Amino acid sequence: MKRAKIFLLLAGTLILSVDALAQQDAMYSQYMFNTLAINPAYAGSRNVLSATALHRAQWSGIAGAPKTTTLTIDAAVNSKKIGLGFQIFNDEVGITKTTGGAASYAYRIRMDEGSLAFGLQGSLYQYTADFTSVPLSSSGGYDPAFANNVNKLMFNFGTGVYYNSDRYYVGLSAQGLLNNRLNENNAATDSTQGNRKSLHLFLASGYVFPLAEDFKLKPSFLIKAVGGAPVEADLNATLWIKDVIAFGAQYRTSSDVAALVELQATPQIRIGYSYDRSTTGLKNFNSGSHEIMIRFEFGSSRGKILSPRYF
Repeated sequence: MKRAKIFLLLAGTLILSVDALAQQDAMYSQYMFNTLAINPAYAGSRNVLSATALHRAQWSGIAGAPKTTTLTIDAAVNSKKIGLGFQIFNDEVGITKTTGGAASYAYRIRMDEGSLAFGLQGSLYQYTADFTSVPLSSSGGYDPAFANNVNKLMFNFGTGVYYNSDRYYVGLSAQGLLNNRLNENNAATDSTQGNRKSLHLFLASGYVFPLAEDFKLKPSFLIKAVGGAPVEADLNATLWIKDVIAFGAQYRTSSDVAALVELQATPQIRIGYSYDRSTTGLKNFNSGSHEIMIRFEFGSSRGKILSPRYF
C-alpha cells in the first residue's frame, strides 16, 4: 500500500509537471474578468478604478493540483489617455510555486465608437521547485535529479493591443517574451525545453447581442498558443438577464466543460463563479475545478459608471 501511494504521488507530480510544461501560465475560466493578467493593453479600459480578485482551485481531489490566486487593479488617468495596472499573483502546481507582481502601462487612443490601446507589462516573480520533498521510495533512496531545489527571482515582459467599445472587444497579446531558465542545472529537466519560460500568445474577443429588453447574449472566446503544446481555445456563451444575473457555459478544447454564473450585486460589485468538469481521463480522479471572482469598481451610478460593463 505504501509503495502504491508513493507511485501515485510520483505519477501525479509528473502529470502536473507535463501540464505546467505545456501551459506554463495560469489558466482561468473567467478570463474575461482577468484580462489584465494576459494583456497589459486592457489597463484603464473600464474608465474607472477597478479591482478584481480571483481564486481558482483546479482538479479538486488530486494532491498537488494547480491553485491560483490573483488580485489586479487598474485605472485610466491623464484624461483617460493612459491606463495603469498592477497585479499580484500566487500560482502553485505540484512541487512548484510562482509568486510575484506585474505592472502594466497602456496608451489609449479614443476612436469613434471605442478605444484602441497598446500596452507593455513588466513582471517580477519568485519561482521555487521543492524537488527534495518528493519521496523516491519507501526506504528514502537518492536520485540526483531530485537532490537540489530551485529558488529563482526572475523578470519578464509582456505586450499587447486591445480594442473595446460598449458592446465589443478584441485583444492580442504575448507574455513571457524573455526565455527565462527555470532551474539551475537540475538533472530533472536540464536537457528539455521545460527548464525555460515559453512565449505565450493570446487572442481574445467577445460581443454583446441584445435579444430583448431584458436579455442579452454575450459570446466570447480565448485562443492560447504556447510552444510544445497544441493550440487551445475557450469558447463561452453567457445570457444576461436584466443586467443583474447571468448564466453561461464554456467548452475548453480537448479538456473541460464549465458552467458559469455572474451576479451584478450592486453597481460597483460583481461576483462570478465557475465550475469545470474534465472531459479527459482526469475526470475519474477529480471532482472538478472551482473558480470564484469578485470585482469592485470605485465609481458611482451618478458619476463614472454610466452603463453596465460586460467585460
